[in-house]
Amino acid sequence: MTTRLSRRALPAVAAAVLLAACTGGGGSTGAAAPGAAGVPAAEAAQSAPDPALRPFYGQQLAWAACKDAPRTEGVDPASVRCATLKVPLDYADPSGVTLDVGVARVGAAEPAQRAGSLVINPGGPGNSGVDAVLHGQRDYDGPLRDHYDIVGFDPRATGRTAPVNCLDDKARDSWITTDTPGPEHGKLLADACRAKYGTLLEHVGTRDTARDMDVLRAALGDRKLTYLGLSYGTYLGSVYAEQFPDRVGRLVLDGAIDPAKPIAETNIEQYAGFDRSLRAFAAHCAQQPQCPFGTDRDKAAGRAADFLDGLKRKPLTTTDGRVLTSAAAWAAVMDVLYGDEGGWDGLATAVGQAMDRGDGDYLLAYADSYNKRGEDGRYGAAVDAYTAIYCADGATDVPTGDALRDAYARMAARAPLISRHEPSAALFDPDCRSWPFRSPEKAHPIVSKAATPIVVVGSTGDAATSYANAQQMVAQLGNAVLLTREGEGHTGYGHSACVRDAVGAYLVDGTVPAAGTRCASDRG
Repeated sequence: MTTRLSRRALPAVAAAVLLAACTGGGGSTGAAAPGAAGVPAAEAAQSAPDPALRPFYGQQLAWAACKDAPRTEGVDPASVRCATLKVPLDYADPSGVTLDVGVARVGAAEPAQRAGSLVINPGGPGNSGVDAVLHGQRDYDGPLRDHYDIVGFDPRATGRTAPVNCLDDKARDSWITTDTPGPEHGKLLADACRAKYGTLLEHVGTRDTARDMDVLRAALGDRKLTYLGLSYGTYLGSVYAEQFPDRVGRLVLDGAIDPAKPIAETNIEQYAGFDRSLRAFAAHCAQQPQCPFGTDRDKAAGRAADFLDGLKRKPLTTTDGRVLTSAAAWAAVMDVLYGDEGGWDGLATAVGQAMDRGDGDYLLAYADSYNKRGEDGRYGAAVDAYTAIYCADGATDVPTGDALRDAYARMAARAPLISRHEPSAALFDPDCRSWPFRSPEKAHPIVSKAATPIVVVGSTGDAATSYANAQQMVAQLGNAVLLTREGEGHTGYGHSACVRDAVGAYLVDGTVPAAGTRCASDRG
C-alpha cells in the first residue's frame, strides 16, 4: 500500500471562521444528498458485505457520558457522548476474536436540521479521532456542527482501540532521540512490538480500519458515509472509497497523499517539502536584524542546518537533565514547519537560544510536541501506532540494492539540508525493515467508482503532503474535484476560512467547488 502518510504531528485544526476569501466561481449542486439518518438495525445488518458480519453491522451503540470529556464553552455537555463499537479482529474470521473500537460524538447543535453523522480522521497515522472530537469540538462550529453529529473513532492500534505501545517511557526517551539510528534501531522496536502484540500487528492496517469505518457507518444509522479526512485520513478515505464505492456519500480529503507512490518516494518527496519550508523559514528569519542565522537570505538555511547537525558532536544538556541531540532538534524544526508562518518567529527564537546561549530547553519542548511526549514524561500510543500502521500498509515496499542506492541519491539531491544529518532516518521513517509482519499491500492508484464527487483539498506550501499529491489523487479517483489553498502549512481546513466555507457548503448543501477554485490563507 501506500505509505502515503504524513508524519505524527498534525497540528490541531483552527476554530471555524465564516468569512470567505475564495477566488473562483460558484459551484454546482449536483452531489447526491447525504445518507439519511436513522437506518433500522435490520437494514444496517443487511448492508454487510458478508452475511457473517451482520451482527456487527446491526449492532446498536450504547452511548454514555465520556470519562474524560472536557468542558467546552458553547457545547452542551449532554451532547458529548462516547461508545464502543465491536468489530472482528480478522474480517476473514468474523466468529473469532473481536476488538473494541473507541468512538466519540458531539450531537448536532440544531437537531431539527440534523442530516446525519460526519466522521472525521485527524491523520497520523496514529492520531486519536476520539480526542479530536473531545478536545476540538469548536473546530467544527457553524454549518457542520449545526447539521451533523461530529463523530471520531480511534483506528486500530491507537488511543482507545487496542493501543500499541511497545517501549517503556525511559527506553523511548533514548530511542527516539538517538543520532545514530541503524538497522538495529528499527529492530529493537520491532522485536519489542512482536513480543507484546504478536498477531495483532497483522490486523492494524488501513484496509481493516476502512472496514471498521463501514461498520461504524451502519451502527450510526447512515446509509452512506459522510467524512472529513486530514493528512493520513485522506488515504483512509480513499481506501474506503475503493472498497465501498456504493456507500460513499460526501467525502472531503484534505492534505492529500498519492496512493500510487511507494515508501521511498513518499519520504523523498516529503523531506523535499520540509527542505523547501526550512529555506523559506530561514529566509524569513534573515529579514530580522536579530536572526541567529545572520541576515544573508541565501546562507541562512545552511547556517541553521550546520548548527542542528553540529549537535551530533556537541549535544546540549537541558534544565531537566535531558539531552538535546541533533535528532531531537531536527524534530523540533519539523514540528513547527508543519504549521504556517505564524510559528516561524518562535522557532527562530528557540534555535537562537540554543545557538547563542547553549539553552536547548525550548527546542526540546518542540521536539516533545513532535514526538507526543507529555509533560509527565509519558508517551501515548501514537508513536508506535504510526509505525505499526505504516508497516502494515507498506512493509514490502522497502527499497534494497540498486533501488536503495538510487533512493539515497535522490534524497540527497532533493532534500540536501534536512536529510543530511541522518539519511537513513529520513528514508526509513518509520523503519519497516525488521517488522514482524510483511504486508501484502502494494502502492497502487486508487480509482473511485462512487457516484458522488469527492472533494480533495491541496495546499501549495504544504511541506508534509505536497500539492502535487492532491493533484495526483484527484486524477486517480476520477470523480473528484480539487480545491486549492495558497499558502504554507499542512492541510487547508485549519488555515483558511475560504476552505472551511467551501467544505461546509459541500458537506451540508452538496455544493461542489467549481473547477479551479483557489482559496487564500487566513495569514498573508
